[in-house]
Amino acid sequence: KNSGLRSDLRSLLDTVYDLERLNSRMMLGTGNARDILAMKNSLAQLPPIYSLLSQCNTVKLIDLYQQFDILADLYDLLHRSIAPNPPITVREGHLILEGYNSELDELILILRDGKQMILNLESRERESTGISKLKIGYNKVFGYFIEVSKIQAAKVPESYIRKQTLVNAERFITPELKEFEGKVLGAQDRRVELEYQLFLDIRTRLAKSSSRILKTAKLLAQVDFLSANAETAQLYNYRRPQIDTEDDIEIIEGRHPVIERSLPSGKFVPNDILLNQSSDEVLIITGPNMAGKSTVLRQTALIVLLAQMGSYVPAEKAKIGVVDRIFTRVGAMDDLRRGQSTFMVEMSETANILNNATPKSLVVLDEIGRGTSTYDGLAIAWAVAEELVNKNKKGVKTLFATHYHELIELAKSHKRVKNYSITVREWQDTIIFLHKLAKGGTSRSYGIQVAGLAGVPDHVVKRAEKILQDIEKENLNQPETSTKSYRRRKKKHHPNQLSLFPTPVNPHLDYLNNIDLDEITPRQALEILYKMKTI
Repeated sequence: KNSGLRSDLRSLLDTVYDLERLNSRMMLGTGNARDILAMKNSLAQLPPIYSLLSQCNTVKLIDLYQQFDILADLYDLLHRSIAPNPPITVREGHLILEGYNSELDELILILRDGKQMILNLESRERESTGISKLKIGYNKVFGYFIEVSKIQAAKVPESYIRKQTLVNAERFITPELKEFEGKVLGAQDRRVELEYQLFLDIRTRLAKSSSRILKTAKLLAQVDFLSANAETAQLYNYRRPQIDTEDDIEIIEGRHPVIERSLPSGKFVPNDILLNQSSDEVLIITGPNMAGKSTVLRQTALIVLLAQMGSYVPAEKAKIGVVDRIFTRVGAMDDLRRGQSTFMVEMSETANILNNATPKSLVVLDEIGRGTSTYDGLAIAWAVAEELVNKNKKGVKTLFATHYHELIELAKSHKRVKNYSITVREWQDTIIFLHKLAKGGTSRSYGIQVAGLAGVPDHVVKRAEKILQDIEKENLNQPETSTKSYRRRKKKHHPNQLSLFPTPVNPHLDYLNNIDLDEITPRQALEILYKMKTI
């Protein structure tokens, strides 16, 4: 309800990295300096998030606020130690800030100000010895040295140690210069190694606090989840669903939460869904491809899922009876890794549904049986639908989208099966998808029209129309033959099923159907059998 507070909270959460993943890297010892910097930047957002939570008055957010640990000690450690732009690798140095470790500070000072330190030492030695031409030099053979001319060599103090004699000069070393030389010559290597050891110590200290970090990460995840749901509900006009333990699902003007966002505002067509165990338990949904059958199925499953996870839902009104599982059989793909065909994958998923669905489940089935022959597919789809109606004597709430229009006959023999279809309108040899779910089945698929809309060449579409007319004429006008009883029995099991080829005539059946079995003698029957062997 407090959109300003929520907006501020979302802005802060946007700058927080994945603390659980960063924490895991610290525990495994694989985190680099960039990971620790990301953790530091994330921890920096905890105090303002904590402050905003203190202003919330809902029970859940108050509970989160009371458990919240801003990890101030860890942030202080990282704020004092980690450089703002560290390298990815931890063996390059430049990981640790100045001021964190005195030994490291000295090495950094030597590397950065070494030349000035030499000049300062040179000036002090000139002043203390009175040798105006004294200078400090360096070469790769002898390292650092103090050089004095032969003329002024008598002024050299006893603390100087002779290192080299030249024609016109003498070179010396002092304990102070020797110490400086030792520091300078190995300073870079020692700096890199020291920074690495300090980094390991910091990472170890973070790992020891992993339980605190993980707890805070989980609290942040809950805050993120709740605020994201609230933001989505307000932006997209979601409604609060009514949740109960009944077995009914009633959705008024439900929408698909993803598809509606991809369409211009107001273009998505919402639909109502009613599922219960008394009258509308299995909905057989027919209609052409592209009309929106799959969308209705998926949006129903998503709305139920959103409701049960505590979210508002994309609908004007929703009453959701809690389900124990949502089973889906949608899409078509094979599994080459297991050597399973598309149909085998489909049947494996269907088997899982039939074996595990309960009266408290929601089942979503899209085009069961399409991966095999027409009659086999129809038989499987029919049997699956019947099983879902009769399972455990109560049945299972099911949305069943299909192109097998014969399945609408199930409603005649099962009172808890209802027929629905996605409406279309025909206009000037084309079809207009209305995307609206309406009561009643349909006996047309509009497959050829959809093929035309998809860009199939016109001559192919026209040829398909001609073939369809021929097939329909063949099935409607085929004369009665002696196989009429055989075809009638077949038609009884596959009502309204169009066949690409007429049913072949069996010559033995044709011969027998012309014989009156009540009027022949046993001898004549034997003669008939011998004759049939020659047919």
